[in-house]
Amino acid sequence: MTNQELLEMQKMACKVRIWTIEGVFHAKSGHPGGSLSAADMITYLYFKEMRVDANDPKNPDRDRFVLSKGHCCPALYAALALKGYFSAEEIKSLRHIGAMLQGHPDMKHTPGVDMSSGSLGQGISAACGMALAAKYDSKDYRVYAMLGDGECEEGQVWEAAMFASHMKLDNLCLIVDFNGLQIDGAVNDVAGLEPLDTKFESFGFEVIKINGNDFNEIEAAFEKAKTVKGKPTVIIANTVKGKGVSYMENQVGWHGKAPNADEYQKALDELNAQLKVLEG
Repeated sequence: MTNQELLEMQKMACKVRIWTIEGVFHAKSGHPGGSLSAADMITYLYFKEMRVDANDPKNPDRDRFVLSKGHCCPALYAALALKGYFSAEEIKSLRHIGAMLQGHPDMKHTPGVDMSSGSLGQGISAACGMALAAKYDSKDYRVYAMLGDGECEEGQVWEAAMFASHMKLDNLCLIVDFNGLQIDGAVNDVAGLEPLDTKFESFGFEVIKINGNDFNEIEAAFEKAKTVKGKPTVIIANTVKGKGVSYMENQVGWHGKAPNADEYQKALDELNAQLKVLEG
């Protein structure tokens, strides 16, 4: 990635974070912590990695993305809006009755959403089905699915992982947003996942471990994933919960809580300051 490309990615990720905060604040509820930790990877997917077109959101040859940890949709909505699927102003109606953008992704009402999700553990199964359909139809699109680390405690994740390996779904790339915190506390205290890399390897996956808040590492991981043949890939991305907002970083309390007016302003001030530096 060139320095200019890196700068553009960083600026876009900052905007994704700004709109994430806007959405959660105006909803008066939501999940900022995991949305902010995933913002860099979601930004890279939509602005560099995936073959998608906001003007043709149902193109059968497009790449697919499933946000299995659907409660972190504020970051997804921000990326979709910035990509041009709908107006960013829609984000301010997040979770409002009758609004297009609800608290979990809805493929029937939101342009750019490939799968409704939110019941943890199920998104990976849907992604497996999409990847298998591509194989059956001799299509070359790729399927990406993002899981939370706490979500990997769900048994269905491992049933789907076994299926993906058995069917040799090398067009499937999982991303685990490993920020170390879930609703009840530290993942290692609730139901430790480690060694997560060895677990996925034993299920037949190619495993790539990265810093999920570093665009150069993100790019290298996705480029490597595209070279893997005969088996699925998982990118285990170590991230910072609440990344970009100082008082939210590594704080489990921000898993599912909206900022009040003062906290909202402080978050926007920090993120806009970061964006100003990036824009020079």
